[in-house]
Amino acid sequence: MMTSEQKKELTSFAADIRIDCINMISKIGVGHVGGCLSIADVLACLYGGAMRLDPSNPRWEGRDRFVLSKGHAGPAMYAALALKGYFPREMLDTLNQPPTDLPSHTDMNRTPGVDMTTGSLGQGASSAVGIALACKLKKQENYTYVILGDGESQEGQVWEAAMFAGAKQLSHLIAFVDYNGKQIDGTVEQVGGAPNFAQKFATCSWNVIEVTDGNDVEQVWQAIEQAKTEQVRPTAIILHTVKGKGWRYAEELDNNHNFKVNAEQAAQACAEFEQQR
Repeated sequence: MMTSEQKKELTSFAADIRIDCINMISKIGVGHVGGCLSIADVLACLYGGAMRLDPSNPRWEGRDRFVLSKGHAGPAMYAALALKGYFPREMLDTLNQPPTDLPSHTDMNRTPGVDMTTGSLGQGASSAVGIALACKLKKQENYTYVILGDGESQEGQVWEAAMFAGAKQLSHLIAFVDYNGKQIDGTVEQVGGAPNFAQKFATCSWNVIEVTDGNDVEQVWQAIEQAKTEQVRPTAIILHTVKGKGWRYAEELDNNHNFKVNAEQAAQACAEFEQQR
């Protein structure tokens, strides 16, 4: 059970992720704002205690692994990594500017703390399954976590990976679906039809947990704790989130997948984030 102090710490961590994320995007003037803000809370839970990590030793063999399959949300991950001490926060100012080590999509060969290069949608799912299988074959007890986009999950490769993971009983694999309902060309329902993620994962022999408010750190934390009690199946945690969460302007924008952000807008957004601690 989460204490009020723990909830406050994770909520503040999520606010810090959003602040650093929007500030770095505003410095280059444009970025994937919506999907970065929607996953700040799950990232706060993962990097705020759910994952076993050592920022001083990013390649520690005993660490939990994390794959951001929706790699375009890299800025949110970079913010979490910097806040945890994987690299100086000053590096955030170099986002997507040559010769940065913080490209717009995550790159394991350039950024400390990134376990897998992603960006080609759907491929992160297969990578996470491969990592989880390798850890199981090595008889390691560490977990592998992956965040998938709801639009990304229209890729067939996601479901090939899901079937394989269920068949191999990868119980230490936990996948999150950032179900914010929007993608670059419209709503998820308009583009690919109304998805039933719970049914699809269950059909692939996964344990499924639905989180009604995927932007509530307490609900997310409890879902992760519940997932860790599963001894046989991989677990899919369906996070019902709000794209652009925390910044009213972004939440209300029709197309908030990728858009321009200036310094004045960033200041307004950060003021709103500060109030959410």
